[in-house]
Amino acid sequence: MTMTLDKSVGLQKSVQALNFSSMTTLCLALFITLSFVFNVLPVNAQEAEPITELQQSIQDLKKDVLKLNRNLFILEEDLLFPSNTQFSVFLSLDSGQLFTLDAVQLKIDNKVIANHLYTERELDALKRGGIQRLYIGNLASGEHEIIAIYTGKGPSDRDYRLGKTLTIEKGVDPQFIELQIIDDPSKEQPKFNARIWE
Repeated sequence: MTMTLDKSVGLQKSVQALNFSSMTTLCLALFITLSFVFNVLPVNAQEAEPITELQQSIQDLKKDVLKLNRNLFILEEDLLFPSNTQFSVFLSLDSGQLFTLDAVQLKIDNKVIANHLYTERELDALKRGGIQRLYIGNLASGEHEIIAIYTGKGPSDRDYRLGKTLTIEKGVDPQFIELQIIDDPSKEQPKFNARIWE
C-alpha cells in the first residue's frame, strides 16, 4: 500500500514537473517569436504614415464640429432672441473684500425673471474678473423697471440684503446691462451699480 502511494506521489511530481517545463518552453518560444516580430522586422514607413494622416483628419473633424456647434448656438440665439427685442443682464464682482455674494434675484416690471445661488467656484471666477450672464430674453420696446436684490454677508460678517432699482428705455437695438458689485473702502461698504453698455 505504501509502495503504491509512493508511486502515485512520484507520478504527480513528474506530471507537475513536465507541465512546468512545457509551460516554460511555451513562454520562451512565445517571447522569442514576439522579440523577432518587434525587433528584427523593420517598421514600414508607409504603414506609419496613414496613422498620422488619420489622426490629423480626426483633429480637423473635431475643429469643424466645434465650429459648427458654435454657429448653431449663435443661430439659435438669433432665432430665440431677435435683435430688436434682445435684452441681457450681466453681473460682475469687484475683489469681494467687503461683500460675499450668496444670491441674486432679478425682476423686470415687478416680475421675477432670474434667481441665482452662488457656489464658491463661481464667486472665485467672478473675483478673478469673470462676468456672468444672469439673464437673456426678449423685452418689448419702451420703459421698464429693473430690480436686482442682492443677498450675502457684508462687513463684520453681517447678513446683507439690498435692492437696486434701475429704469431703462428699451429701444429697437439689443440692450445689455451690467450689474456691478464694488467695494467702497472709504465707506467700508459694498456699492451696487448698474451700467448700460453702449
